[in-house]
Amino acid sequence: MTDLPATLPYCHIDAFAGRPFTGNQAAVMPLEAWLDDSVLQAIGEENNFAETAFIVPLDGDEADYELRWFTPAVEIALCGHATLAAGHYVFENGFAGDAVRFLTRKAGVLSVTRNGDMLSLSLPAYPPSPAPLPDWTSLLGGLPSEYHAYPGRYNVLLFDHADDVLALQPDFKALAAMGDDQFICTAPGVDTDVLSRVFVPGAGVDEDSVTGSAHAVLTPFWAQRLGRDSFSACQASERGGLLRCTLDGDRAVLGGQCFTVVTGTFRLR
Repeated sequence: MTDLPATLPYCHIDAFAGRPFTGNQAAVMPLEAWLDDSVLQAIGEENNFAETAFIVPLDGDEADYELRWFTPAVEIALCGHATLAAGHYVFENGFAGDAVRFLTRKAGVLSVTRNGDMLSLSLPAYPPSPAPLPDWTSLLGGLPSEYHAYPGRYNVLLFDHADDVLALQPDFKALAAMGDDQFICTAPGVDTDVLSRVFVPGAGVDEDSVTGSAHAVLTPFWAQRLGRDSFSACQASERGGLLRCTLDGDRAVLGGQCFTVVTGTFRLR
């Protein structure tokens, strides 16, 4: 812990975006050392993005930075789009090399690599298992044909058609009462191989714009169904986002672009 500084650097980045003002917004804030968790949470609430990513430089060979993510309400175990944004930030600010490693508290070491304007994020793949349809699926506002789950947080609801997913109007208050689970609603895509919408009301995000961690579940799920290891994906939120998903052994590799739209100073006192 350190004494509270007067200001911190601040960067607002659109991740998994085809152009600025699309994709998922993340704040990336570099620190010299960790602040008290209550301060980090207050900053996450103030930023009011799905996630704020905090990074602290590390010495040694394990990783280049330590990384943590905060929603407006809680610290979470994994966030893909804010990790991609953190990689974009360090590459834009003088990081040498084309691969950066982030040490996280619950998801291990995550890497972001760059190839021109394209970035790739390697996450653990979380293959969900089929299960009976739960009673609460009615809270989504539509009837899925299949239910799959990865224990702990991730619920995959398969629908027959993209229009079924686009028409969903969930009961966010009731879903939020179930905890900070992700409700991942997916179907075959129209202009992409796969389409999804992701709801996380229990973590303070009714509908997420683009969710990297959800695609760590969708990558093994759809790779098996499609019979190939790579496919295109669209998260059909209001902002919209595009990803290239590749299953590489026990890793889900998610490709996309990032755009920096704001840099500035965050005042703490």
